[in-house]
Amino acid sequence: MSATLLPSDRTGPPASPVLRITGLRKSRGALAVLQGVDLELPEAAVGVLMGASGSGKSTLLRCITGLEDFQAGEIEVCDQRCAAQDPEGVKRRKLAAIRQSVGMVFQQFHLFPHLTVIENVTEAPIHVRGVALEAAREAGRVLLERVGLGAKLDSYPDELSGGQQQRVAIARALAMQPRVMLFDEPTSALDPRMTGEVQAVMSDLASQGLAMLVATHSLEFARKIANQVAVLVDGQVIECGPPEQVFDHPQRPETRTLLRNAAGG
Repeated sequence: MSATLLPSDRTGPPASPVLRITGLRKSRGALAVLQGVDLELPEAAVGVLMGASGSGKSTLLRCITGLEDFQAGEIEVCDQRCAAQDPEGVKRRKLAAIRQSVGMVFQQFHLFPHLTVIENVTEAPIHVRGVALEAAREAGRVLLERVGLGAKLDSYPDELSGGQQQRVAIARALAMQPRVMLFDEPTSALDPRMTGEVQAVMSDLASQGLAMLVATHSLEFARKIANQVAVLVDGQVIECGPPEQVFDHPQRPETRTLLRNAAGG
C-alpha cells in the first residue's frame, strides 16, 4: 500500500514531497523487516507511524538516515535520491547528502556526556558544516531558548531530567537546519510530565511548518500532532489516513487490534 502523508488542511495542488520512499525492502538474514514500503511526506506535513514493536517503524527511520542498509527500493529527500542498486561508493555519497537535510531524534537521547548542553548542540554545525564557533553558539543559544532550556547552556547531560535531555536532542537536530525531522519513539522513555514537555516542543515545530515523521505508540499525541497516520504491520503499510479516520473508523482488523493494545485493552 502506498502512503501519502498529506496535510489534512492543505488547499490547492499537493506540495512536492520532501521525503519519498519507493519499494523499500530490508531484510536481516531470512527475516523480512520492510516489505516494499511506499511513502511520501510533503513539506509542512506531520506523518505518524504506528505499529507494534517489530513492525519496522524504527528500521524505516534508520534506513532514511543511512544507519541501516536496505536491499531494494529508493529513498529521496529534497531531490537527493539513493537507490539500493547504486554502487557502494555512490550510495555512501548519496546518503551523506541526504543526511544534510534530515534530523533525527532517538528514543534514548544519545547526548555526549562529556560535553555541555551548548557544546552538544554546536558540535555538528562546527565540525560538519564548518560554522564559526561564535555563530554556532549564538544559533545554538537561540534554539535552546526555543525549547525552553536557555538557562541550561553550561549544564552537562547528567544534570538534566530525561525530558530536558530530549529537548536538547531536538535542539541539536535542529541546529543542522534539516528540511525534515524524524522522531523514533521520542517520549517512550519519559514519565508523563516529561512527555508533555517534549510533546509541547514537537507541537510547536509542527505549527511552524516543519515536515516531521514520527514513530510513536501514543494515540493521544498522534491525534494531536498528525496530519496523517500510517499503520505498519510486519514491515508493510496496511492502512493510511487522517487520525480521525484511522483511529475512529479503522478498516483493517490488524489496526483495530493495534489500537486496542495501545489503549490498554
